[in-house]
Amino acid sequence: MAEEKDKDIVLLSHGDGGLLTHQLLQDFFLRYFKNDLLDSLTDAAVFSSEPGRMAISTDAFVVDPVFFPGGDIGKLAVCGTINDLAVSGAQPLYLTASFVIEEGFPFADLEKIIASMANTCRVAGVQIIAGDTKVVGRGQADKVYITTTGVGYLLPGANLGYQRLEPGDKVLVNGCLGNHGLAILLQREALGLDSQIISDCAPLSIMTTEILKRFKGIKLMRDLTRGGLATNAKEIAMSSGVDFWLDEAALPVEDSVKGITELLGLDPLYLANEGKFLIVVAAEEAGELLRYLREDWSAEYACQIGDIQAGKGNVYLRTALGGARQLNMMAGAPLPRIC
Repeated sequence: MAEEKDKDIVLLSHGDGGLLTHQLLQDFFLRYFKNDLLDSLTDAAVFSSEPGRMAISTDAFVVDPVFFPGGDIGKLAVCGTINDLAVSGAQPLYLTASFVIEEGFPFADLEKIIASMANTCRVAGVQIIAGDTKVVGRGQADKVYITTTGVGYLLPGANLGYQRLEPGDKVLVNGCLGNHGLAILLQREALGLDSQIISDCAPLSIMTTEILKRFKGIKLMRDLTRGGLATNAKEIAMSSGVDFWLDEAALPVEDSVKGITELLGLDPLYLANEGKFLIVVAAEEAGELLRYLREDWSAEYACQIGDIQAGKGNVYLRTALGGARQLNMMAGAPLPRIC
C-alpha cells in the first residue's frame, strides 16, 4: 500500500541522480519544457545571441501558498524574471530554472506548476533552456522553491536610467495596484472574507518591448513587486535625486481591494504587484502613451499618477483633502513570502 502511495509523490531518491531522477526529468520537465537547446542535456546550453548589450537577472521564489487565485509559483517564477528584464529595456530570450522540492510533494501538483511555467513561457515567447532539480527531506523545505535566471538583449535605442529623470516628467502605471499581495494574504490566512481578489501575475515583456520601440521619451520603468508602489517610488527618488509627487485621487485601486485593505488596516500602495509597472516619461509623450496603453493594450485602468519635481529624493502624496503626505519605504515585512 505504501509503495502504491509513493508513486504519487516525490521521493528523496528522485534527487540522487539515478534512474528515478532520469524519469522525473523525462516525465515532467522535458515533457513540458521541450526545445532543441534543452533536449541536448549537456552541462551548459550554448546559443547564439543578438549583437549588442545583454541583460541578465535572477530571482528565487518561495511563495506561500504555491497555488493562489490568478497563478501559482511556476507562473510567478517565469513572470518575475521576465518582468525584471522587460522593465530594464531588454527583450527576454531564455530562462534557466532550478527546483528545490520537498520529499512528499505530490507529482500532480508538480506537474501543474511545470505546465503553468511552460504555458507562461509560450505566451511571453521565451524558452527554458537549462535547469537543475534537488530533492530535500521532509521539513527541510516548504513544498517547492524555484529559482529562475533570465537573459536577453537590450533593445536598440533603449536608454533607461535614474540620471535621465528631470522636473516635469510624468509618472504612469499600467493598471490597478495591490491585487497580488492581497490575493496571497486572503488565500493564506483564511480570514473568512468573501472576495474575488485575483493576482495580477502576468508577463510584461511583449508590452514593454512595443512601448519602448514607439516612445523614445520613456526614461525609466520599474516592476512594482515587493514593497509596492510607495517603496519602489522612494527607491527611484533616492537614486535619482528628484522628488515624486503622486496624486491620491489618480491612483488606480479596485474598490474591492480598497475596501478589504481598509478593513485590515493595510495600505495598497505598499502591497506587492506582479503585473504592474511604473513608467517615467517625458511630459510631451505622456498623453499619447496613456492612450496607447488603454486602447492598444486594453489597460483600461492605466493612469497618470503624478509628476517629477526638483528635490532631494522624497515621495509625496497629494491627498484628496488638499494636503500632502510623505511616503517612505516599507518598514518590516507585513506579508512575507509573497513571491
